[in-house]
Formats: sequence, structure tokens, C-alpha cells
Amino acid sequence: MYACSFMFIPGNLDDEFYALDKVIDDYARSLEGFVGVDRWWSKDSTAKNVVYFFTDHETVTTFAKFPEHVRAKKAYAKWYEGYQVIISEVTATYGDGKMPGLTLS
Repeated sequence: MYACSFMFIPGNLDDEFYALDKVIDDYARSLEGFVGVDRWWSKDSTAKNVVYFFTDHETVTTFAKFPEHVRAKKAYAKWYEGYQVIISEVTATYGDGKMPGLTLS
């Protein structure tokens, strides 16, 4: 499984941003290799982290090449004060079973 973390400091998140974000999110969810998504705000609410989980690297590449995603990446300065992307291979998940989450199967 792969975790793709999109961390950003929001700037002017306008209607165009939210419309494009929805199209990209809908596309990610439509992919056969989509596992799930988590969204988190930093404790001080200054930065957001959106983490998409995919079964394989091929799906990550397909997602990255989606034309609307490419468009958003080119226009990031309109909406973000700063950003960072981390793509990680997940080798294990664990917990006590009391918190919903993603698991490797």
C-alpha cells in the first residue's frame, strides 16, 4: 500500500479550488487501487494534510497524471502559501481495533 501525503498551508481557497479539489477527489475514489483518504489539520489549524492511500505504485502514477491533478499542481501558488508531498510505501498497520482505520490485507 502507498500513502500519498499532500501537506499545505492554505492561502486563498476560492470556488475554483474547491471545484477542482472535488473533481480530483472523485477521480481518486474511482480508481481500482483506491483504498481510502484521511484529512487532518495541524493543531494550530495553519496547515492541512490530505493522505490518499492506494494499493500499488501504478495507481499512484495514474492519479498523479490525471489531467485535472496536473492542472492543479501547475496553479498551486494561487491557493497555497506552501506545500510538501510525501509518498511512502506502507509496510504495516496496527492498532487495538478500537479506532477505525486502514489495514493491509
